[in-house]
Amino acid sequence: MSINGQTISVKGPKGSLSLVVHNLAKAKVEEIDGKKSVVVSMQKEGVARQGALWGLTARLIDNMVEGVTKGYEKKLEINGVGFKAAVSGNKLKLEVGFSHPVEYVLPQGISASVEKNIISINGIDKQSVGEVSAQIRKIKKPEPYKGKGIKYVDEVIRRKAGKAAKAAA
Repeated sequence: MSINGQTISVKGPKGSLSLVVHNLAKAKVEEIDGKKSVVVSMQKEGVARQGALWGLTARLIDNMVEGVTKGYEKKLEINGVGFKAAVSGNKLKLEVGFSHPVEYVLPQGISASVEKNIISINGIDKQSVGEVSAQIRKIKKPEPYKGKGIKYVDEVIRRKAGKAAKAAA
């Protein structure tokens, strides 16, 4: 980890990330109990947003360190008859009930794999992994009647009764 002015760079086994810190926040590397730690402090006192910026900066640095060491993963599940996905190179090909297959180009630094009906999105940048997952989910959101569509694995879809169940009541 290196700090050059307001830019923090982190390198690890999975890659490297950098962050430009807000003007009100200041980060420095200190040795605490024999371990190197990043200490985030505020430049000015009495500024209304300083507490939020302090916490945000600390969390962004933590996410960068975890990303370059472990990486991040989001899993999406495809539900529906005939719905399937395949990865070729940096493209994710989805067949989700439209008249044509949908191709999603994965950005640099993000990889995807498909196993049965589960799509795994992997990368070192937490924000990018979440954004790509949200964009893929947006292609065919899960609908509440039959649950068809693309959803997160841990997401619960509230189901609604259809017309037939309403008429019988």
